[in-house]
Parts: sequence; C-alpha cells; structure tokens
Amino acid sequence: MSVPAHLVPARLRPGDQARVASTGLRARPLRAALSALGIAIGTTAIVAVLGLSSSSQAGLLAEIDKLGTNLLTVKTGQSFTQEAAVMPVAAPDRVSRLGSVEQVAHTGTIDGAKAYRSPLIPSINTNGLSVQATSLNLPQVAGAGVAHGRWLNEATATQPTVVLGAAAASRLGFSRVYPGQRVWLGGQWFYVAGILSPATLAPEIDSSALVGYPAARRYLGYTTMSRGKAADGPPTMIYIRAKTDAVDQVQAALARTANPEHPNEVDVSQPSDALTARAAAKGAFNSLFLGLGVVALIVGAVGVANIMIISVLERRSEIGLRRALGATKGQIRSQFLAEAIMLAVIGGAIGVACGAVATAVYAGVKGWTVVIPAEAWAGGIGSAVLIGAIAGLMPALRAARLSPTEALRTA
Repeated sequence: MSVPAHLVPARLRPGDQARVASTGLRARPLRAALSALGIAIGTTAIVAVLGLSSSSQAGLLAEIDKLGTNLLTVKTGQSFTQEAAVMPVAAPDRVSRLGSVEQVAHTGTIDGAKAYRSPLIPSINTNGLSVQATSLNLPQVAGAGVAHGRWLNEATATQPTVVLGAAAASRLGFSRVYPGQRVWLGGQWFYVAGILSPATLAPEIDSSALVGYPAARRYLGYTTMSRGKAADGPPTMIYIRAKTDAVDQVQAALARTANPEHPNEVDVSQPSDALTARAAAKGAFNSLFLGLGVVALIVGAVGVANIMIISVLERRSEIGLRRALGATKGQIRSQFLAEAIMLAVIGGAIGVACGAVATAVYAGVKGWTVVIPAEAWAGGIGSAVLIGAIAGLMPALRAARLSPTEALRTA
C-alpha cells in the first residue's frame, strides 16, 4: 500500500538544515560564543604546539645544514668490565688516514685538573667545568668560532694559556677578555687568551677550559706511554670532517680504525643526529601542552553539551510546534546535532586561525621558517567536529524523543 505523496515528510536539504541550525545559534549569541570559546582555546593550543614544534625543528635543521652535517665524533666508551676505556694515542692519526676524511681534531679530558675563578673558591665548586687538552685546529673542525680574544697558536699552546668555552666563561663570570685575565687551573694560574662562541655541533666544548697539548703535558702532567715513550694524551674525543657524500662509510669504519683491538670501547656519533634527537626530546614538553589542549577541548565539549541540553529544555514549544507541523524525529535530531557541530566548527576554525597566527609571530621572532603541518589544522578541525557531534548527540536524541503533545503541554 503506497503512502500519498502529501503525507510523506519532506526532506531538508543540507542548505536548509544549515540555516535552521544557524537560527538556533543566532537566537542565543552570547551563550553560543562562550561555548565555542572552549573549543577555540583547545584547538589553538593544539595547532600552536604542533606548529611551533615543527618550526623549531625546521630552524634547528637549517642551522645544522649551515654548519655542516659531515661532522662525526669518536669518544671513549666503556670496557668489558664497565670501566672507563682508554683510546689509543695513535687514534687521531689512524683516523686521518681514512680516504674520505678531510680534517681531524681531538681533545683529551684532564681528570685531575679543575678550573676556578681564583684559588679561594672551594674545590667542590667546580661549576661542572672540565679541563681539556686540545689540538690547534679544533675550532675549524668542530665549528666553534672565537667570540672574544684569540684562539691558541703554536706559541701559546706551550704556555699556561687557556681558552674558555662559552658556558665555561659565563660560569666563571667572564664576558670578555682583558690583559692579565687569569683563572686558577690545575693548582696554578693560566692566562685567558680567548672565549669561544657557543658550539652548536659540539656542545661539550662549551663547558670546557681548553689548553694546548704541550702545556697540558708540561704544567698538568697529561702524558701517557706509547711504544715505550712518553706522549701527549691520550685523546678522549676525536672530531672528524668527512666528505659529505661519504659520511655513512666513514662513520661505519671509525670504531675499528680508532681502536682496532677494542672497537667496542669507543662510541661513534654524528652530532647532527644528536641535535635532531634533542629537538625530539622537546616533544616531552610539547606533549604536556597538547594534553592541556585536549583538556581545553573536553571543557569545550562540556560547554557545548550544556548549551544544547538547555536549548532542548527552553525550546520545547518550538520542538512541539515543528512536530505538530509534520517534522519527523530524524529532522529534529539532525537539527540539534547540526547546531552542536556548527558551534564546534566555528570554535575550531577560530582556534586554527589563532594557532596559526601565534606560530607565525613566534617563529618570525626567532627567525625560523613557519611550518604548520597538515595534521595540526586538519586535526584541530577534525577534533572539533568530532567533539561537537559527541557533545550534541545526547541532547539531539532527547529532543527527538519529545512527542508533540508533551512538548506543547510542558512549554
């Protein structure tokens, strides 16, 4: 048996459904705005955190590329008995003979020496500084410029002269180099020749006091026996510049070249990989802010659900009238669900815009390339729509269950 055409409920087109939903929101603009604000804050946090994280990483990678990604390092590891290993004195010379190696520099940690501003400083207050013997080409290989004063040369490397890393100078209270400036190093005075700029690819240099190998041997007793003769060293860190297209091959050969007898007692790393990992470590803080953004979204969802439930209670007469005029349960349900989704989409769109602006402004101040990944804005809008649908579902079902007579009688 067919139903007469005039008795078949008319279907609302999407445009009509959107107009009906927007009418409900425009009738209560302040309440709708406050509910959308929670969604907007949460979405802003998500977009800004993802955008700033991506922009920061892009800036760091650009800095690494500018300094060069062909810097490799070899440092002493641990022996089989978990004791500190000793690198052979000849390790730097062996490494320099590899075919694709262009430059080699090295340092040796002098464990018995500490650096202080004066001999009056308690010996326990080391400020986390280390004293390193160094080859003269360290700044060129490690990419560390001289900020103040001068680097060591063949003459000063034999004298009680020291160059401070950026962090070491700051901790000792030096901001520049002046004539006669000294530090108490290894139980005697060393004259400060220079202060280095921050070493992005070799951060361990920043907290070091650097002296020449001849001075370390003469004044600090940093010697070892090699083939029955006293020699400078041993090195504890080797910096290698390799041909860019052969970095992987050189990296694979470094351990067995530096220490042929015990290749497992040295650690080979690529500083650019370490810095990228450091950028990824910042994701722990990013996760915290993302969590706060999710909390804000949940608070926004509660606000949307609240306004939709109140809307159902306040608009029972409207619901009853529409049902009496032929609106189906599905149309009533879709009306309130569309209102909730529209409210969330508006908040999400505002949040995405605010997050993008915040990312652009902060990245511009830092000099980074502005990067807003697709998952940031797409995830912001998508999560807003999902939250709107979830928050509006129960009120929509409740509105659809109201019968015309009940709605009109209780209005």
